[in-house]
Amino acid sequence: MILDDEEQAILGGALGVVAQTALGHQIAVGDFFGAKDFVPVTQAHIMADTESLGQAGVQWLERLADAQEGGVRIPTITDPRGTDFSKAGDLGQADWMLELERRAISAFERLGVSMTDTCINYQTVLAATRGEHVAFGDTGVVIYSNSVGGARSNFEGGPSALSAGLTGRTPRYGYHLDASRQATLRIRVGWTPRALDDWGALGGVIGRLAGNYWAVPVVEGLDTAPTSDELKHFGAAMASFGSTALYHLVGITPEAFTLKDVGGDRLPVAHRIGQADVAALRSGYAGEKGVDVVVFSAPQLSIYELRQLAALCKGRSFRRPLLAITSPQVKPDCDRFGYTRLIESAGGMVLSGMCFYQSYAREMGQAKGWKRLATNSAKLVNILGGYGYAPMLASMQECVDAAETGELK
Repeated sequence: MILDDEEQAILGGALGVVAQTALGHQIAVGDFFGAKDFVPVTQAHIMADTESLGQAGVQWLERLADAQEGGVRIPTITDPRGTDFSKAGDLGQADWMLELERRAISAFERLGVSMTDTCINYQTVLAATRGEHVAFGDTGVVIYSNSVGGARSNFEGGPSALSAGLTGRTPRYGYHLDASRQATLRIRVGWTPRALDDWGALGGVIGRLAGNYWAVPVVEGLDTAPTSDELKHFGAAMASFGSTALYHLVGITPEAFTLKDVGGDRLPVAHRIGQADVAALRSGYAGEKGVDVVVFSAPQLSIYELRQLAALCKGRSFRRPLLAITSPQVKPDCDRFGYTRLIESAGGMVLSGMCFYQSYAREMGQAKGWKRLATNSAKLVNILGGYGYAPMLASMQECVDAAETGELK
């Protein structure tokens, strides 16, 4: 890679061994992906749940922090943590999990990282804007920021995102380049979802068809502009089912004012998707009627999702646990507006700063006897089968009904 004077100095150790190590890692990544040089970034977002980090990852963070060299150079924030400490006992989490979390948090704080603990930073902290180069980790954050915000990021692994925070740059490849942002797959839809679970299911269908990180779907035929929450579920599912990092919606997302703007006019329509295709995906997650637990997570809930959930919970008495998971930025408003009281009066639980599948979901299931799980998140049903659950996709209303009756109807 071509290095400028500052990068040569960092590589020579001018900013210390931590920045030197980070830049060395980034050069290796850049060489692998064929990057010619670096691009300055304005923000970094780190995925670093301790279930993935393990002891070795936390020890690596601690060694970086122990160097006491000043830490990150740009605003650097974190994805959800592995627990909500105030509710860890209710979740059946073991002491060793909490201790690992505390050590990771301490190391991050000593590195100057802001513990935002959120995968909806684009709704809560600072949305990246069109043309802004960033180094984001969480796949849902990347696809939303690229597609809806028009920002530019690849999926940055944990060490790569932290390295970007430490050096203020990232290798210029993939979705930082104009050529990679053109559409490669033209899709026409004949039905527009109205509920969050249907938007997620549509994203899952398109993600399966796209099938790889470098595919860029362009979608035409929607009859209305989705809301931020609908696009959140749509993109998170697409990224989960297809590793997709960027999509375009004709006339809606900022780089696709017209089909021609993203090269879609040169592509044949490869797939036509209707309501039956979305129903087929949903039916693949409809194996059980009985429900052990209801989870609203992945992505974390916005204040409007919590408002809707609270209204559905009013006056109910749950027979099954209901977990509503949001960010530390939204939780105080959820409390202040009375939504937490309504949800928890029915027997639910509002958790903050964690994500269900990044919080030792397998161990929680074993500790609490949870296997049959209902959710309105297509992303979550796609993931949880690998954690030993039988996940079911349903609307928010149907999920709340299931928490009350113990069955999904």
